[in-house]
Amino acid sequence: MHPIMEFQALNIEEIGARIELTSFHAGEVTEFHAMLHVDPRGEVFADQLSRIQRAEQHLKALDIMAGAKAVFKRYFLSDATNQVPVISEDDQCTISYIQQPPLDGSKLAIWLYLQRGTDICNVNESTVVTHNGYRHIWTMGLINNTADTSYMQTWKTLFTYIDILKMFNATLEANCIRTWFFVRDVDTQYNGLVKSRRECFVEQGLTPDTHYIASTGIGGNPADPKALVQLGSYAMTGFQPQQQRYLYALTHLNRTIEYGVTFERGILMQYGDRNHVYISGTASINNKGEVLHVGDIEGQTRRMWENVEKLLEEGGMDWGDVMQIIVYLRDGADYQMVKNMFEEKFPHIPYVITLAPVCRPTWLIEMECVAVKAAHNEQFRNF
Repeated sequence: MHPIMEFQALNIEEIGARIELTSFHAGEVTEFHAMLHVDPRGEVFADQLSRIQRAEQHLKALDIMAGAKAVFKRYFLSDATNQVPVISEDDQCTISYIQQPPLDGSKLAIWLYLQRGTDICNVNESTVVTHNGYRHIWTMGLINNTADTSYMQTWKTLFTYIDILKMFNATLEANCIRTWFFVRDVDTQYNGLVKSRRECFVEQGLTPDTHYIASTGIGGNPADPKALVQLGSYAMTGFQPQQQRYLYALTHLNRTIEYGVTFERGILMQYGDRNHVYISGTASINNKGEVLHVGDIEGQTRRMWENVEKLLEEGGMDWGDVMQIIVYLRDGADYQMVKNMFEEKFPHIPYVITLAPVCRPTWLIEMECVAVKAAHNEQFRNF
């Protein structure tokens, strides 16, 4: 079967929900990214939850989804502390619950990643996907609430994750592909995270002379009120080092270490039958590390797109290969303008726009995305 990328949008009027779905088929494995949205109707959370869960059931009943299993799921919530106890889950995959309110007026949205053609199970608090000699390890929702500072919570959470990786004979330096750090009150707590992560990375062999990890560090409240930081991560074993390549786009962006943070702008993962690109949280910045278009949401959005486009190009891709997008806004009042811009530029790509302050106060918007493209890399095994 020839590689196929398909985009679908389903409005389920009787439920009052919308599904945006991307599917990619190549070789033996099909990948799906879905964004689920529910119409705001002035209801309590339980009613909106019920409707979005019905939409998820509708999604999984589609012919195209036959045999697909969930790899991971992220809930974007308006009040995580009160809402997470209400959620009951049938999926056995790893799940991230984070307070980043969807800006369409609803109380929740869901990002769901599924696959068909792989073996999927739960091991050591993680979803483990095994196929063709690769082992993909998705671990979400890690916190530590026993320390009082974001520095110490980050340190302890990272070492909890390092211990999880050890169970798979994996390390942070050799096997971690992508991370997400969600920070309560990012304007005051982010610096502690940055310092702790940098020191932990040095101890684990991640330095400016080696490499870092693709990442998003963004405002978002864990459900536990005592948790200041929450970590989600994707790691992998069974690949050759030359299958991964870091993306820099140095005409438009600088190395993050130049302004004190330790993550890569993006990463290309190459397989026999496809390539994956994971774009880190990206904002309106130039190759000197300066924020561009301060106070101008439209200008920042366009520069952000330009930066992401250059990273995609470096990975051999373009917007037509993007399977999903997450958009983070500092000011909810900017939602309508940004929504209009995204609808015009990306009429087919699944995305969600959430309220989530970016790590610099003058950044008004940030985005991340996942892209996939058919490839013929004969030196590597298929996905």
